Amino acid sequence: MTTASDRQPPVSESATARVPAQAVPAHDVLESAPPPRRGRRRFLIAGAAALVLVAAGAGVAARWAYRGDVPRGVTVLGADLGGLSRTAAAQALRDHLAADPRLAEPVRVQVDGKEVTVKPADVGLVVDVEATVTAAATGGPSLFADREVAPVVAVDPDLLDGALRKAAGKIGTPMRKPAVVFDGLTPRAVHPEPGRDIDPARSAEALRAAWPGGGTVTVPLVDVFATTTAAEVDELVGSLARPAVAAPLTVTSSLGTLSIPPAAIAKSLVLTADRAGKIEPRIDDKKLRAAVAGQLAKLEKPAKDARFTFAAGKPKIVEGAQGTALDLAAAAPEMIGVLRATSERSIAATPVTSAPKLSAADLAKLGVKEKVSTFTTKFTGGLSSSRSQNIVQAAKQVRGALVLPGKTFSLNKHTGERTYKTGYQDAPVIIGGKLTPGVGGGVSQFTTTLFNASYYAGLEDVEHKPHSFYFDRYPAVIESTIFYPDLDFKFKNDSPHGVLIDTAYTSNSITVSMWSTKVWDKVTTEYSPRRNITSPQRIVLPDGPDCIATGGLIGFTQDAFRLFHKDGKVAKREKFTWKYDAEPNFVCGGPETTN
Repeated sequence: MTTASDRQPPVSESATARVPAQAVPAHDVLESAPPPRRGRRRFLIAGAAALVLVAAGAGVAARWAYRGDVPRGVTVLGADLGGLSRTAAAQALRDHLAADPRLAEPVRVQVDGKEVTVKPADVGLVVDVEATVTAAATGGPSLFADREVAPVVAVDPDLLDGALRKAAGKIGTPMRKPAVVFDGLTPRAVHPEPGRDIDPARSAEALRAAWPGGGTVTVPLVDVFATTTAAEVDELVGSLARPAVAAPLTVTSSLGTLSIPPAAIAKSLVLTADRAGKIEPRIDDKKLRAAVAGQLAKLEKPAKDARFTFAAGKPKIVEGAQGTALDLAAAAPEMIGVLRATSERSIAATPVTSAPKLSAADLAKLGVKEKVSTFTTKFTGGLSSSRSQNIVQAAKQVRGALVLPGKTFSLNKHTGERTYKTGYQDAPVIIGGKLTPGVGGGVSQFTTTLFNASYYAGLEDVEHKPHSFYFDRYPAVIESTIFYPDLDFKFKNDSPHGVLIDTAYTSNSITVSMWSTKVWDKVTTEYSPRRNITSPQRIVLPDGPDCIATGGLIGFTQDAFRLFHKDGKVAKREKFTWKYDAEPNFVCGGPETTN
């Protein structure tokens, strides 16, 4: 069987060659180019896939680098915070700082050529964790190296300034502050001059920049200029100071009229500068009131505090009273304006009421309700002797004294110097180891009585000194002398209640009682045996008014123990020890000798 193809005649090569050639356009040549080979196709596909993988990898890397609030690779003072949330980063930083000993070490500071140290805790020097984490979260990640973020440091400029001044002492050169001062009634200008000093803000800036590097921080000195200039000082002299003292100033009120003379104005008009060197004219109310105290005493009525008195041997509260006064402090700004004028120098002041510092209600809260101690000593000579009169005079001055909780009573401060003018007389006192007449002699007996009353009330002994010689009218060791101003007797009211002192006397005794609320059930004394006993010497002194004969007393050392009883037990013991010298046997009449 044959096919159609079998019946086609064969085509020879020569026949083909005889076909005429035709021109083919260039684009037809391209379109008719054979398709690429399989190897090249695979290469193109692989390249495209690689690009896709790189892009995908970059996305993964970016997501990894920015994981959390703080980018990867961020460190602060060696703490790795990268990849953490703000909360976690703050806690991690706090933990790291707590373990870093540098942050608690004193910082060396160089100031005006002096090296001092300041403790971070004293000046508020800390790493601000929240602000540091905020700084750490800002910026891009570091894929190939850590990015160190400086800590945000906080410090209190005022605390730092105070610490530096305390540690370094004198710093720089002080600015001469401007002022207008009065030489009598003549004003004189004091012109300012610049100084050199540390500035709190600059000091804080230097510390923040260097800490916690571990080195010495240098704090700079800066020029300090007064706010008020020399020209402004001269202007104040002419516009205020001179006219201020040109004439009196009249103050009118419903209480009466007060005339302030130029001398009082000069004493109270303040034209000195503050720390910044700025003069703000003002009136010193205390100085003004002191300068016109005589006139004010006729116009004003001082407030009276509520007080304790004694009725039928018991404390009684007497209500206080309000006072009235001129409010010169409130009128001071108006005074400044009027003092610039040379005429019409008058202002009106408003009277104000002043309440007492202590009211009856205040006293009632103090718990002065019962006698917590009482002590009596005996004296001879009756009330006619000068020694007895001194004892009584001290008792009168102290009766009714109120010692508030936490306050200290001083006998010297309460009575003041004991002089003839204050009612004291000459009586024997111990000076230089012998009895000599002296003003206020005998007050030691009142002091001893007062000391024992405070002792048995259980109050804190602050200051006392026993006599150099022992006198049997006093209890040994627990007694006290006094000599203004060198020797004092003081006790502190360490109870939560007020303490009221009462005194009473007879022709041969003095008694001091303390009224309050009992803290201790009782207070007692135990004595040790006397030891180191010495005998008196016989000393002959020249006869005369200054010679006081004595029989002589032995000397010894002894301990006294104060026992505080509470709930049937001794809750506290306190030891007192004193060494008494032997009092010589002084004999009057003849040349001074010692045997």
